[in-house]
Amino acid sequence: MKTILTRRTIRKYSDREVSEELLNRLMNEAARTQTMGNLQLYSVVVTHSKEMKERLAPAHFNQPMVTAAPVVLTVCADFNRTSFWAKCRKAEPGYDNFLSFINAATDALLYTQTLCCLMDEEGLGYCYLGTTVYQPQQIIDILRLPRLVMPVATLTVGWPDEEPPLSDRLPLESFVHQETYHDYLGADIDTYYKYKEELEDNRHFVEINHKETLAQVFTDIRYTRKDNEAMSEGLIDALIRQGFLPCTIKMGLPG
Repeated sequence: MKTILTRRTIRKYSDREVSEELLNRLMNEAARTQTMGNLQLYSVVVTHSKEMKERLAPAHFNQPMVTAAPVVLTVCADFNRTSFWAKCRKAEPGYDNFLSFINAATDALLYTQTLCCLMDEEGLGYCYLGTTVYQPQQIIDILRLPRLVMPVATLTVGWPDEEPPLSDRLPLESFVHQETYHDYLGADIDTYYKYKEELEDNRHFVEINHKETLAQVFTDIRYTRKDNEAMSEGLIDALIRQGFLPCTIKMGLPG
């Protein structure tokens, strides 16, 4: 069976060391992934030490795998290196803008996914932490990220010490649109989400959270409007400090 079809998020790791040789080989191989203009607009900060993992943990809401994993990788959108290269070669860079952040973030996330696939093939386990963009300034300060470098993804990495069940996925027809985007009818939603909503774990999730539907768990508890707006403001502030957005943009936002 293809490795991608059995991919699992691993949050518990054995004591077995992840060798520097293996990790470096996989990170080097991942660099063959697609990249805008062949510029490789990303950097990876590798964290091994207990002290640094403990400092990073609060930025990820103290999820236990941050300190338990042998290695933590913070993947950053990086236009600092390319801009400095340009200046060293009598060229004037113009990458202190939002489009450049999007380009670098895309490069960084493509690299991250390729690295994940390579780790799957080696039998390594990992957990992708979406919390990286929730409180980015903490990560920026801890890792001493310079201007035009922005954290966009974090992977905790180690040898698996668990085999959790596969997560459910929506059917192909729910997200593939032929020729043009076809908006959804209520009947489509009923069909596409039926399996997810009827899973025993998800039904239990609804029950213990005292909600009527699974969707309410996501909108009212997990990803609320209040939290989304607050963390969006923090993300914008970090992008301004890192040089990807002008200070004036804050003036045009509702406050």
